[in-house]
Amino acid sequence: MSENQNELTIENSAVVLIDHQPAIALMTTPPSQTELVSNVAGLARTAKILGVPTVLTTVGATGGPLDDPIFAEISEVFPDLKPIDRVTTNAWAHPEVRAAVAATGRRKLVMAGLSTDVCLAQAVIGALKDGYEVYFVSDCSAGVSPEAHEDAKTRLTMAGARPINWTALLSEWTPEITSPERVALTDVLMRHGGAAALWTNYVLAQGSAGE
Repeated sequence: MSENQNELTIENSAVVLIDHQPAIALMTTPPSQTELVSNVAGLARTAKILGVPTVLTTVGATGGPLDDPIFAEISEVFPDLKPIDRVTTNAWAHPEVRAAVAATGRRKLVMAGLSTDVCLAQAVIGALKDGYEVYFVSDCSAGVSPEAHEDAKTRLTMAGARPINWTALLSEWTPEITSPERVALTDVLMRHGGAAALWTNYVLAQGSAGE
């Protein structure tokens, strides 16, 4: 396998998933709630399979009038990883979140969250101020309105963060398509890859047919 020359590698990055919770998701307006959940599940499964350190956060998940746990699609992937719950919109202001990120030893952070314009924006800007290099996963995030999502993406880019989508991130981590790491992600792409899933299924069909 050739050395990965991309900016983000399995060895140099960590993932931070912020407030992917049902009630918060219902307050956002992604192009499709189903697509949002699928994208987040794809990102979570990719990070788990590749062994990329991951930090999970929630806001007001317990202790209030109603429980609002992290997406089941995330907790199923990380059954032993307890989300760090808090009562502030800024996850980066929580010392346990910063400590968990620091414990990964990684300075390149891949962050996604709900909502893009509030919780994600505040955490990304906080991490940037602390000297981290931050990439935000736009299709695993959503704003309270389409305009809010776009405004937040512009704000974060201007602040120095870099936008990426989850399938591009998968390819960034595993650029060599014949590597064991990429092969291990075949099922993830088939389940969550959208257009990439169609291509993966097509290629596999040719192989099965002896083409």
